[in-house]
Amino acid sequence: MSHDYRAQVEVAFPELDDIEDDGLRDRVREAWCLGLARGGWRDIADIPYAWNIHEVTNVEHVRGVTRIAVRAAEEQRDFHGADPDFDVVRAACLLHDVGKCYEYVDFVDDDRLDDPDPEYASGEIPHSLSGYALAHEVGCPLAVQRAIPHFIGEIPTRTLEAELVKSANSASSNAITQAAMGISLQEWVEEYSQTQ
Repeated sequence: MSHDYRAQVEVAFPELDDIEDDGLRDRVREAWCLGLARGGWRDIADIPYAWNIHEVTNVEHVRGVTRIAVRAAEEQRDFHGADPDFDVVRAACLLHDVGKCYEYVDFVDDDRLDDPDPEYASGEIPHSLSGYALAHEVGCPLAVQRAIPHFIGEIPTRTLEAELVKSANSASSNAITQAAMGISLQEWVEEYSQTQ
């Protein structure tokens, strides 16, 4: 079955238009299209935020992380005089959970999927690592790649942009776990995380 993943990605993430570098924008789009195809997803909106939180989509979370990080970067620039690379921030935020295309195929109803590729689609690799690998595969700059691992600390050198992604991810995730389950992100991680 054919799916227009490019159109789905563009509709799901209007923040793509804010990436000034055309090549980087194309790479972000390409990573999502690869992830969706290999994961066998029919619709990008079917990927849940978490394996056990389906009330919020991954798209909503990724957009929230992007919005939070960009606003924080603006404050860092305007108030503190820092010089974050906004293209890197946006691209890394948009890609930070692309790995869920692979990791979450076992946690949705089969009617949301068309023939996931078993070479990729599995919960065995944490989504931050598979997202990093996707960004690398499509040729994202190292600055974007190193900002994608955001939770279990796979990359030892942290940049301003990487810290923005990490902080924004925590802020969005805390809001989602509180709204969906009445618990903090830390409580969710202690109780439900598959990557402890």
